[in-house]
Amino acid sequence: MMTDQANVWRNEELAVFRLRSLYRGRGYAPYKMSKFEEYDLYARNKHFLVSENVITFTDTNGKLMALKPDVTLSIIKNTKDAAGELQKLYYDENVYRVSKGTRAFRELMQVGLECIGDVDDYCVCEVLSLAADSLAEISADYVLDVSDLSLLGAVMEDLQVNEAAKAELLHCIGEKNLHGVREIARREGANEEALAKLCTLVGYDLPLAAGVDALRSELPEYEKQIAHLANICRALGAKADKMRLDFSVVNDMSYYNGIVFKGFVNGVPAGVLSGGQYDGLMQKMGRSARAIGFAVYLDLLERFGATAPEFDVDAVLLYRDGCDMMALVAAAETLRAQNKCVTVCKKMPEGLKCKELLVFENGEVKTLETNA
Repeated sequence: MMTDQANVWRNEELAVFRLRSLYRGRGYAPYKMSKFEEYDLYARNKHFLVSENVITFTDTNGKLMALKPDVTLSIIKNTKDAAGELQKLYYDENVYRVSKGTRAFRELMQVGLECIGDVDDYCVCEVLSLAADSLAEISADYVLDVSDLSLLGAVMEDLQVNEAAKAELLHCIGEKNLHGVREIARREGANEEALAKLCTLVGYDLPLAAGVDALRSELPEYEKQIAHLANICRALGAKADKMRLDFSVVNDMSYYNGIVFKGFVNGVPAGVLSGGQYDGLMQKMGRSARAIGFAVYLDLLERFGATAPEFDVDAVLLYRDGCDMMALVAAAETLRAQNKCVTVCKKMPEGLKCKELLVFENGEVKTLETNA
């Protein structure tokens, strides 16, 4: 064929096939769900959503329903706690969200996985490893930014400020806005020693192993949290080399805890992967299990690495009314047997680019034009 598989399939479609294979190989089972849920599920957890805008409709029984803007909430709702057990699930689903670019609703393809149940450090390492492998399936030029909300939360607790101020601080931390962090903390009368430690964290952007060493040197009083992070870093081995310690990766602490992360590939201006531990969300939804997972945002890959092909098809085969249809079909199949992409029509389509313009006359194929 004129085009290889990477051109026949869109980037995000290729990613789905590769990621499915990756997750199946690690023992994660496919999970399918309905396109919609009761709106109340999202209304009660709107701060967990990437976008609070939800498409709603009234079901035939009068219930207010919503096209799902998120997969994780549906999985939590439709799975059960099982003491001492783990549920390892992956999905590829369409979600319905407002696009940041157009501000209009779009149907977006999303792939991800969830590990729910008796989650321990091994599970955290496995999910981080799979997040790195997922990025590597997209591009070798990637980075996974990792943060630890347990450590960040411990330092923020020592500030001795109220919850509203903590929320403001998290917003500034997410933007690496040290000026804003200092301004809010001092306005609230925060402990200055703790503020200095928080600013140290916000300033980090180091390879994961080097970051752990720096933490131990600069913040030894938080050894309990640092030791947990160090244990995970060691277990990740060489994969930790593609990860960076960056405490600007923050999420709502009422939903998330522990390790959170965000993945980037060179050539895409936004994070293409996001995830973390969300025990808080599980508790808010009446679950006793722990959980960690991530999602890959495939809509961001639509133009990644794409190059416009020089030709739309290898050949256009023109024919006239009254020609021998059996001979025309045979001629087209002969061309396609030569690994050519061929379109057959009576009139040259406007704007179509082809290598060869052919005509079927008197039972034969003749060349009218060659553009190669």
